[in-house]
Amino acid sequence: MLSVPDVYASSDLTEPAEFCRRLFSSFARSDQRRWAEVYVRGLDCVPGRKSIRRISEQVVGWPADQSLQQFLNQSPWRWEPVRRLLAHDMAAVLRPRAWTVEEVVFPKNGSHSVGVAKQYAHSAGRVLNCQLGLAVLLAGQEGACPVNWRLLLPRSWDADARRRAATHVPAHERARSRWHHVLDALDEMAGWELAAAPVLVDARQNRRVDPLIRGLEERGLRYLVQIDGHTPLGPGPSRTAGEIAATATGPSAQTLNWWHGHGRVTYRSTPVPLRGFPKGPGTPYEIGRSRTRVLAEWVPGRQAPARLWLTDITQARLPDLIGLIGLRERARGDLTRMGEECGLRHFEGRSYRGWHHHVTLVSVAHAFRLLGSLRGEAHRSA
Repeated sequence: MLSVPDVYASSDLTEPAEFCRRLFSSFARSDQRRWAEVYVRGLDCVPGRKSIRRISEQVVGWPADQSLQQFLNQSPWRWEPVRRLLAHDMAAVLRPRAWTVEEVVFPKNGSHSVGVAKQYAHSAGRVLNCQLGLAVLLAGQEGACPVNWRLLLPRSWDADARRRAATHVPAHERARSRWHHVLDALDEMAGWELAAAPVLVDARQNRRVDPLIRGLEERGLRYLVQIDGHTPLGPGPSRTAGEIAATATGPSAQTLNWWHGHGRVTYRSTPVPLRGFPKGPGTPYEIGRSRTRVLAEWVPGRQAPARLWLTDITQARLPDLIGLIGLRERARGDLTRMGEECGLRHFEGRSYRGWHHHVTLVSVAHAFRLLGSLRGEAHRSA
């Protein structure tokens, strides 16, 4: 039976009032709480594009565009407490087996929206004029919900004082490596006192994964990191992940045949020693716990692995690791639904604050829909 936080146990989940009252309790003013609920209602129920004008017309019933725009883009409410409450409540419902980090692309026209640039979007596989964000989702068997966000600023924005001022980018926000953002988001979530779960990340766009792996291990976090076949691993400079997977033999290698909908796939896991960037002359920094392994997915008829992962979740059986891989696919599916049903890419505004407000409220709207769906399934099962 679905476990629902007590605050929602007797609530009518067909209406978001109680849900919003709980999540927006940190807001200083009652009008902020009202506009937050209006926006979440619009994201949930307005069909098609979730523009501020359409939300105003269909939820408020009178022209409230200016007030809603001000709440979203200029009002100084903090998004961090909302995300923390959302994370606690959805963790109680989803019982997440993983925290999955996903790139989210926000295509844009023009060059004035915060963080917009012509840049390569790895998840889309091409150059787009867009904003790039990272979402950290709590992922369980029943679904996934983003609870933390980061906006990736391009380097072209670092010295552009005019655009930074126009979009109210904080002085400390600069272009940083993607994995700096990942670790920063995970550090914030560590302060939320959530039960830690394995971190699933796609690192195929990075030739070296040393900084990410080192950072995860220093924080005591387990990981399943997808890597490219050319990622250098092992004690020698010529040893790549693909080469190690291709030569995996002996009693230490584990093999499992697995049937997907499209046919048979073979998974093979093998231990690998990792050596990272030197700490000083002649003192290489070793990364990877002693039982770190490369997990490879082989498809019949292909000479190279179809997919590769680096993991330190060595006590799990191979079917359990395959289950974690499936959670990443589930999380990506939920993000797609957020784009189609909750207006994730429909942000109207240019400011740094407005972007964070929008993605936070979209996460709330998605959580509301997910919670209602799960509650309905639990009732039907009962």
